[in-house]
Amino acid sequence: MFVWRKFTVTVAVSVSIVLSIAGCTEDKTAQCHRLIQVVNEGNALIDQKKGQQVITSLQLSKDLVAITQSLEELKLSDPQLQEIQTGFIRVFQNLSQAIAKASQALGTAKNAEASASGREKLEKARKEIDTVLTKAASTAGKDSDVLVKRLNQYCSQPK
Repeated sequence: MFVWRKFTVTVAVSVSIVLSIAGCTEDKTAQCHRLIQVVNEGNALIDQKKGQQVITSLQLSKDLVAITQSLEELKLSDPQLQEIQTGFIRVFQNLSQAIAKASQALGTAKNAEASASGREKLEKARKEIDTVLTKAASTAGKDSDVLVKRLNQYCSQPK
């Protein structure tokens, strides 16, 4: 009789420990929600500030660095979501760097003198802005589309 009670208590304690541990780990749906939320914040920043001036471009670059850090801090346990998370980190890092570079070129263009050398600087800055932003935006857009599709497909699947 004593052994039976001891066994019952041990089983009850073990089950409660397992349930509490299982309750502490996030399920796929919660992890999807957290990842989607941070990605949406980054996309909203880009939509709000695209086409604005040097100061706001520099700020957008800094804001995208913060989004990248937020993505890195998510600590997702699902391997599929970790892979998608890494892809979004790359997208936001590359876009942030490109915006910062274009913003510097735009600053150079704004400070160009009204002379032959100033016009040359202006033309060089304009080409750099076009090249950097066009390439970065195109790559980021394509990569982001693929990642969003993967994220939506994975997160819409049943557990």
